[in-house]
Amino acid sequence: MVMSDAAPPSLLGLSTYLLSLTGKAARGRLADRLAERGLRLWHMAVLAALADFGPHVQRALANRLSLDPSDVAKVVDELAVAGHVDRVRDAADRRRVAVSLTPAGRAVLAELDAEARRVQDELLAPLSQAERADLQEMLSKVYARIHSQSAE
Repeated sequence: MVMSDAAPPSLLGLSTYLLSLTGKAARGRLADRLAERGLRLWHMAVLAALADFGPHVQRALANRLSLDPSDVAKVVDELAVAGHVDRVRDAADRRRVAVSLTPAGRAVLAELDAEARRVQDELLAPLSQAERADLQEMLSKVYARIHSQSAE
């Protein structure tokens, strides 16, 4: 009897299952590439949020990324030690910490973005450019709906 590694066809007929498997593969590949630099996905997420939205109070950064504030504090600490972010305590409220991106952080984010795009190109290799654009549009539409429902 020969065993196959293929998933059951009934599962492969579910877009949610395929999205899950594809997401797992994408996350794993990107995580491996980031780990080669001593970084994790949350490091990239914090850097990207600061680049896209500007300086943030640490708690607001946690809310934006849907992370526990203590996890964000750890990630920010690691990024600060590496010189990728600056932290400044609010003079009026010493509990508040403002976080901003440094030039070194912006440079490393550009490298991480290039690496993420290489992983994306590897995963989406079977698709034409038009199909990739369609996929991006469809996933963005699904994400927007999920995001709007979670905000309610």
